[in-house]
Amino acid sequence: MLPALCSLFTALSCVSGVTVVTQKPPVLTVTKGEKTTMHCNLGTVTDDSAKWYKQVPGEAPQYVLRNYHGYSSPSYGSGFSSPKFTSTHSSQSDYTLIISNVEVGDSAVYYCSTWDSSASEWVSQ
Repeated sequence: MLPALCSLFTALSCVSGVTVVTQKPPVLTVTKGEKTTMHCNLGTVTDDSAKWYKQVPGEAPQYVLRNYHGYSSPSYGSGFSSPKFTSTHSSQSDYTLIISNVEVGDSAVYYCSTWDSSASEWVSQ
């Protein structure tokens, strides 16, 4: 019997003012039970945090978590928690979303967002 595969998609990029948000890889195919990571670069960041969202096609986006650069652990949206979902950062502009023990229900589009103070808006895909 073949293991279940889950497809996870990341939004690619957005330009608003001077902030360019870029995510990699664009598509992930993961075996059920594995751990996966998605990377987000906030470019010329004007904020010190990244928000991650999950969107199932045809549904509204769900807020997963927010990772602050100066904090050791993220804050979570309703229905999301550690250790299933977590996030790390290697700089003020580089963030990683980590999903452990991937399930079929995790299949969705995931995207990150940050505050662009020059445009006074949240920017993402």
